[in-house]
Amino acid sequence: QVQLVDSGGGLVQAGGSLRLSCAASGVTICISVMGWYRQAPGKERELVASITSGSTNYADSVKGRFTISRDNANNELSLQMNSLKPEDTAVYYCNARLYDSGFCRRWGPNDYWGQGTQVTVSS
Repeated sequence: QVQLVDSGGGLVQAGGSLRLSCAASGVTICISVMGWYRQAPGKERELVASITSGSTNYADSVKGRFTISRDNANNELSLQMNSLKPEDTAVYYCNARLYDSGFCRRWGPNDYWGQGTQVTVSS
């Protein structure tokens, strides 16, 4: 099992920056993919960015502005958000998906989620 605790949200003016962090614990060696999702009021949850051992992926709306990174040594996922826009306002959730093989099969491929952190961008 994996536990995720995300933090770093807050209130920022348009054009500003925030850095979100997600601390993972448990069977972190089983984590295959990590990502950030967000959900605005009245909207469905959407994928913002994800990262595997070999590549990163971003939603078109955040390309060039957001950067996702993973620190394996510290079991931490980060999302650097620059040039923030009011449209980025949402609750951001850390996500982890586990390998479904070998020892990790016991827990994978289920998704695990952080509690969410609020990001509000004012115009």
